Amino acid sequence: MTIAEALRQAADTLSATSDTARLDAELLMAHALQTSRSDMLLRHISDPQPAEFAALIDRRMAHEPVAYILGEAEFFGRSFTVNPAVLIPRSDSESVVEMALEAVPDNGRVLDMGTGSGVLLLTLLAEKSGLSGVGIDASLDAIQVAALNARRIGVSDRARLVQGNWTEPNWADGLGQFDLIICNPPYVETDAQLEPDVRQFEPASALFAGSDGLDDYRTIIPQLGNLLTQTGVSILEIGRDQAESVTQIAAQSGFDAELYRDLADRPRALHLSRKTNRN
Repeated sequence: MTIAEALRQAADTLSATSDTARLDAELLMAHALQTSRSDMLLRHISDPQPAEFAALIDRRMAHEPVAYILGEAEFFGRSFTVNPAVLIPRSDSESVVEMALEAVPDNGRVLDMGTGSGVLLLTLLAEKSGLSGVGIDASLDAIQVAALNARRIGVSDRARLVQGNWTEPNWADGLGQFDLIICNPPYVETDAQLEPDVRQFEPASALFAGSDGLDDYRTIIPQLGNLLTQTGVSILEIGRDQAESVTQIAAQSGFDAELYRDLADRPRALHLSRKTNRN
């Protein structure tokens, strides 16, 4: 069977479990060939299919995400290593990076809380050469992935990656203060209905935050005041129905909140700054 024929067959097969069946098949075929998708389509479409391809399709049919099969994902024009220890970066979060780039001074310090694969922090450092930052995560496996990515995109000299858990006392000792704190915390309700690709494969500790999805905001936001410089700000990703609730939590800790929407006009993040009228 040629690659063209195998791709058609795989796309038909994957259509039962994936909304991007043809793209999935092409990415997995290119991975099996150890080449780029464009090179495969331009130069190899009439070649025999590689023996490894069928096993990759079987993994995708079992709902394993393509990014985990490939071992990498694209974000903000760069390729990052991912594995089941970290969430797969979503393109929606690119708008959060754009917000952060506007909010942080060129030579500022950034804290990424729950850094995972490091995509938020490391992208900011790559985009602004004067920035330095700290990424924390409760998972040592995640920190190791982030460290690999820091080396991969050439910012490891400006990125300090630390295992730390914001639910534990003294976790922030020695970190100092920051001009920007960015965070994509767990915000999914424990009993939420998720696609099998997510619930079965992505790390639950990075997804779920109690019955209303707000547990981590209740823990994080009261700690921000001590971590931010006087003019520092925080950008927190939120679930689509959480803007009002998280705004109320922020107000109780002395922060004003401005809602940001993504390109699809969905609530995506809150920009927190100290209340200007605090007594």
